[in-house]
Amino acid sequence: MSEQGVRAQLQSQRGEFSLAVTLDLPARGITVLFGPSGCGKTTLLRCLAGLQAATGELHVHGERWQSSGHQLAVHQRPLAYVFQEASLFPHLSVHHNLMYGYRRTPEEQRRVQPAQAIQWLGLDHLLERKPQQLSGGERQRVAIARALLTSPRLLLMDEPLSALDQTSKREILPYLQKLHDELAIPVVYVTHSVDEMARLADYLVLMEHGRVVAQGTLTQVLARLDLNLSRDEDSGVIIPAWIREHDTRWQLSRAEFEGGSLWVRSPADTPVSSQIRLRVLARDVSIALAHHPDQSIQNLLPATIDELAGDPDSGMTMVRLQLAQTPLLARLTSRAVDRLGLLPGQSVWVQIKAVAIVE
Repeated sequence: MSEQGVRAQLQSQRGEFSLAVTLDLPARGITVLFGPSGCGKTTLLRCLAGLQAATGELHVHGERWQSSGHQLAVHQRPLAYVFQEASLFPHLSVHHNLMYGYRRTPEEQRRVQPAQAIQWLGLDHLLERKPQQLSGGERQRVAIARALLTSPRLLLMDEPLSALDQTSKREILPYLQKLHDELAIPVVYVTHSVDEMARLADYLVLMEHGRVVAQGTLTQVLARLDLNLSRDEDSGVIIPAWIREHDTRWQLSRAEFEGGSLWVRSPADTPVSSQIRLRVLARDVSIALAHHPDQSIQNLLPATIDELAGDPDSGMTMVRLQLAQTPLLARLTSRAVDRLGLLPGQSVWVQIKAVAIVE
């Protein structure tokens, strides 16, 4: 990576559980730590924060936070930590909760101003309220803004939506998405929710049993056939795209990505040039050897087969394809793969039966 983000080689032992990870995370954007409960996501987050003893190396933006014989204490690490519960000061208004950390940050280190954090998290109308007058989603938005106002060099978020109901989650997710564009620092976000991962992750770290089994951009990792994710019933890829035009007659929008374009259902008020994420499930992709426009499926694209992985137990085969630089997955019966004679390097046509905007 050209910019130095978070680079770590950390080991930690707690009881019978051991953590041993190597990370190389980007300098900005949201990195999601993803995996089942008990795989070590929160343990890793606590090690990055210095809340749990660990050995090894940790560098953030090229600054040495930990190495052999050297370790910054928790209060010396310029980071912010957002927990599952907002933990706001109940006797202070939203405004005074926000200013608490800001006023304790030396002036020369302040990179985020109150007006910015208030705008990013949509808090203008809440400033005079007390925490008990807020919804769960509103309290967590205040907690995130308060964390940002300490101008951290690293923002850690430990399942910040897990304590919220579905309505509150839907309310807060657009604000978290906005942080992609606004923050010039790395965000490390823990979740085991596929929906949160699909919506927020720029970079994905998969964990199992205290180890990192894969890391890379969201699209790259989801398209790997050697991972358990690819064998899941809802396996598929997330494709960054841009709205290029609306067809109001058919209530469709054309979304362009690196490798082609797809027609999707999109709100008509979505501005042209808006960046979106498309989710294409492997079970919704079929393959043809020739172009067949005489059918109901409208999204037909040329592609090249990159890799195949068969599963004798299920009789299914996962196929990874390339649409220029964009990977795509298809789940086919192994019988169909054999009858078509599909092989790596072969040029084919993909037929995408369904595609959805991640929201």
